[in-house]
Amino acid sequence: MKKSYLILAAILFTLFLTQANAQEIYSKAYGEKTNPALLFMHGGPGYNSVSFELSTAQKLADEGYFVIVYDQRGGGRSKDILGSKYTFEEAFADINTILNQYGVKKISLLGHSWGGTLGLQYAMKHPEKINKFIMVDSPLSYQKSFKTIIKRCKEKYTSENSPNLQYILMLEKMDTTTIEYSSYCFMNAMQCGLYSPKNQSAESQKLYKELSKLPEAKYMSDMTREPVSGFFTNEKYTLMDMTEEIKKLAAKNKIFGIFGADDGLFDEAQFDEFKSLMGEDNFSIVQDASHSVFIDQREQFIDLVEWYMSGE
Repeated sequence: MKKSYLILAAILFTLFLTQANAQEIYSKAYGEKTNPALLFMHGGPGYNSVSFELSTAQKLADEGYFVIVYDQRGGGRSKDILGSKYTFEEAFADINTILNQYGVKKISLLGHSWGGTLGLQYAMKHPEKINKFIMVDSPLSYQKSFKTIIKRCKEKYTSENSPNLQYILMLEKMDTTTIEYSSYCFMNAMQCGLYSPKNQSAESQKLYKELSKLPEAKYMSDMTREPVSGFFTNEKYTLMDMTEEIKKLAAKNKIFGIFGADDGLFDEAQFDEFKSLMGEDNFSIVQDASHSVFIDQREQFIDLVEWYMSGE
């Protein structure tokens, strides 16, 4: 009798942990479940889906999609989850939990920035669950993007005779495999305005202004450190090159790229490499848009998603 009680207690405790874990990862769905499913995977690590959710999720749902957003563990509304390891396997398990929660067996992924990296790894691990993959302003090689950031910031600081030039000169001498190197590169990209379009449209300005008034807007400038250090330690993501993953998806006609022309993390050589891997027809550069192309040129972004999703 005592043994049976202990077994029952163990089962109930396991179920409790499973349910608690599912509740800790923030997610929300927009649209009808019968429509083609899209899962948005945000950037970071350590960021969140708020900017996409507030600006674009419902708009895509209105066009006939079942749009799911979630905050990866450690960021946004999924902070402070006890025992998080920050590994790909753990992240895959979270995605599977979300898909099960919404009853989705096959999904198309919208992978933004780091979300593109995570999404590509998931697509390789679970190809049976992937319909299509849309890569949005996501690095092919982080190291190539770091070189582009350094070059552009160096040019800007030099032209402005800025004292910040000394930090770029230091960066050029740093060990490129360290987390300090990648962190300083991203910090300078922000400082140099590489995440903003050169000519911001009136519509985009209005949208950003509207978003800034919403209670959830506080998350749009919120980055947490634990996922960054965790994924760096466990997966060395800043040393990754996604060439092989893209080749495999391109061979099955399952990948499409949407990138802002003014995204300072990429140069023409990188764009040409994407086109070569995906094919000219499966790669689109959006003018007057930068790293958040879904806000900078929302209507064009949605049109491109629709065009790709409607194809064979």
